[in-house]
Amino acid sequence: MSAENSGERTRLACGRWRPRHRELLLLRLPALPAEFTPIPLADVLRAANDLVSAGLIKDYALGGALAAIYYTEPITTYDADIIFVASDKTLSAGIPAIYSHLQSKGWRVEREHLLIGDFPVQFLAASGLTEEAVREARPVQYEDVPAKVFRPEYIIAIAATVGRHKDFARIEQILDQVKIDKALLDDILRRYNLKLLNK
Repeated sequence: MSAENSGERTRLACGRWRPRHRELLLLRLPALPAEFTPIPLADVLRAANDLVSAGLIKDYALGGALAAIYYTEPITTYDADIIFVASDKTLSAGIPAIYSHLQSKGWRVEREHLLIGDFPVQFLAASGLTEEAVREARPVQYEDVPAKVFRPEYIIAIAATVGRHKDFARIEQILDQVKIDKALLDDILRRYNLKLLNK
């Protein structure tokens, strides 16, 4: 199944992925069977750590919807976004080497995604705001795997730059459910000339 089709036919019914919460679950629609398959998040994070150890990337953090789920109630998503600081500063940002390395570990390529099993992952080179978000990301442990996740203030700011309906919904959810460092958020928005709909 392609990443495109998995996006149309498969959604992740996600519990918060902190260890004290229930495990992330893969829920196939529309049949809604009783069987669930765990998201291989630990494997994704191990692979990202391996890319750092191999010198293919300098640093990374989990972004996107799975980063938001770290702080909020479950939402629907279908992939993971790994935002990385490139070791290779050429136009390709080292993407070909990253793909080659992960394919050698059994990952498959489908369009813009790399698949671990049937789970799609995007590796996105950081710049500007997203690079700052990686540098300032929160260290976490998931199933004894060290990782980093975007802080909620940066998730909000990045969502504001994208501006889709689901991004504004994400902003609203985080502001409603998470204790935000308002001074930090205001500073980020000011420096990157961003505004929220309600500001």
